[in-house]
Amino acid sequence: MYVTIYRHSRLNLSNSLISELFELLLPLGRDLDDTWAVYIGNNSQNMLKWQKIQTGTPSGRFGHTCVVIENYLVLFGGINERGDRHSDTWLGQVSLHENLGISLSWQLLDVGSTSPPPRGAHAACCISSRKMVIHGGIGLNGVRLDDTWIIELSENRCYGTWRKIVSHPSPPARSGHSLTCISETQTILFGGRGLGYEVLNDIWVLHVTEGYSKWVQIFYELQNIPAGVSLPRVGHSATSIIGGRLLIHGGEDSLRHRKDDFWVLDISHISLEKMHPTRLNSKRMLANKWRRLKPEGYKPGCRSFHRACVDDSGRYLYVFGGMVDGLLQPAEPVGLRFDGELFLVELVLQL
Repeated sequence: MYVTIYRHSRLNLSNSLISELFELLLPLGRDLDDTWAVYIGNNSQNMLKWQKIQTGTPSGRFGHTCVVIENYLVLFGGINERGDRHSDTWLGQVSLHENLGISLSWQLLDVGSTSPPPRGAHAACCISSRKMVIHGGIGLNGVRLDDTWIIELSENRCYGTWRKIVSHPSPPARSGHSLTCISETQTILFGGRGLGYEVLNDIWVLHVTEGYSKWVQIFYELQNIPAGVSLPRVGHSATSIIGGRLLIHGGEDSLRHRKDDFWVLDISHISLEKMHPTRLNSKRMLANKWRRLKPEGYKPGCRSFHRACVDDSGRYLYVFGGMVDGLLQPAEPVGLRFDGELFLVELVLQL
């Protein structure tokens, strides 16, 4: 497999693929409350056009999560400009109008008396047509969390029910990590920043079936990975792509150096039995499944805490924004530098 990168300097509305791009909508970094959409259509290399969507809610925040469940967005948590953590859950209904473009209607979801504690910089992903899972993040007083929660939406999408997943062992506390659904029953967790501010490189798989939820760690040794490049990452993107693979892009290493590399983890043959360390030498098994890709074409800069999503084919990845090293946008008062670039990554399988 290799990747070819194209830059989209400006972004026009057309017809399908709304939901995938809404992972790009709500920005990470400053306390913003604006919502933007870009509509792709059938030709992924068309010139694209951003559309600002007027909603008024939710309130401005960063470090939240926003995932796609069918024609809905589920937003949870985040941090406002005063440093307050949120624990609210919002449901946004996405509609496409031929002449008016895309509209988005938010409602504060009724979740009853049980919900996760307030947090930001956590990870989340959709795991079914009605469920979303979250893990970790930074809670009150800056404490990193290690808990796992699943919300299930009602059939009429009028309310949701949160439940806490208890599993031993389970991933230790962290923030800035990734959660990616790889099958109907499995979600993979990678990286993040731990309690001691160390950057992590461990991999866990959450196995969820009706009435059963369990975390299992996959063990491997960094020195066994080809190319010998350090993999501990925080603020990276992790996307399920064509061929049952996980694509890791960018992020920061233990020295806070931002990255521009692409790594593929072949998770197509991982099963719960193979993941059990007493049954197989999983260190060697997983090391053989890591591969670094050498991209062709446009060379985007190093970045972290960006957003990425893939289209329905699993062949086209869209990457937006993030924190960057070069001064592409005016520096924020706190010295943070952000990028407003959108680029397309075409994934090509080699026979």
